[in-house]
Amino acid sequence: MTQNDLDKFAGKILEGAQLSDEELRELLRMNGNEQLEKLFYLSRKVRDHFFGNKVFLYSFVYFSTYCKNKCTFCYYRENHEINRYRLSIEEVRNICRALKGESIHMIDLTMGEDPYFHEKPEYFIDVVRAVRSELDLPIMISPGVMENEVLKKLHDNGANFLALYQETHDRDLYRKLRVGQSFEDRVNARKFAKSIGYCVEDGILTGVGNDIESTIRSLRGIETNTPDMVRVMTFVPQEGTPLENVDRISSIEELKIIAILRLMFPDRLIPASLDLEGIPGMVHRLNAGANVVTSIIPSDSALEGVVNYDRGAEERHRDPKSVVECLKTMGMEPASQADFNRIVGMVA
Repeated sequence: MTQNDLDKFAGKILEGAQLSDEELRELLRMNGNEQLEKLFYLSRKVRDHFFGNKVFLYSFVYFSTYCKNKCTFCYYRENHEINRYRLSIEEVRNICRALKGESIHMIDLTMGEDPYFHEKPEYFIDVVRAVRSELDLPIMISPGVMENEVLKKLHDNGANFLALYQETHDRDLYRKLRVGQSFEDRVNARKFAKSIGYCVEDGILTGVGNDIESTIRSLRGIETNTPDMVRVMTFVPQEGTPLENVDRISSIEELKIIAILRLMFPDRLIPASLDLEGIPGMVHRLNAGANVVTSIIPSDSALEGVVNYDRGAEERHRDPKSVVECLKTMGMEPASQADFNRIVGMVA
């Protein structure tokens, strides 16, 4: 495709054109730097139409690494002998205080399905209230599947965004990844959250046995949720888990899917996570069409992450100032808080 062809294609997407399954297959088969750069140019053109050079920044607070689930891909799965922690309310407050004045648009409160909070959800509500009292920012919660009445109470007490990743919408693959967990429960939790005013995020993994047809099923599955944010992450094998010996794929597939998600969801939020490859990886993901930077942590933080490429490193370089400095070199900058608040429906 010539540059003119690419511009015309972008124009069709902006006019509301939908990608067919065959077009998705063609895009997922793309290889080679020249082809991929054309795809990334197309996704950036669509993104920039809606967001210009503005980027949203989320600070990540993984406040409990306990989990009752047996997901085959996850470092924090039940019965995996690792060091775990559960932050106190005061520890969460201290993290929030360290973030005051930084260019952060939302706080992401993440945990495993920790029985401590799932059996006593009022404790989780207290965490949300504490964050709201320290930082008048939107709050994302990533708690796994919680009952509808609990989601309602969390929303009433300040939670704005629910992140609940399906990982795959291929049901056969789902059963292998989220062992013993209901496919429908996750779908229904997102639908309920959306119905009571949450913004919702769905996400998928790549490199876990998904082929092109499986990936298309996942992309179509995401569409049914009408999500406000859509994510893809490369699977990184974790020591001590059932999938520890799976060959790790390159991040090229993730970048390709980020670009495809931008074409399918032109005006939505699409994250570039620092948790896989740090700031250098953030650059590649933004250049593929992402418009959010996630997994930002304070400069002196020892918080865990989902992948934690820098686990144990003395300097982690995932702090807000480092991110903003890099964005400037790319000709990008943080969006205003007012812009983000409008997306989540939060009145200042």
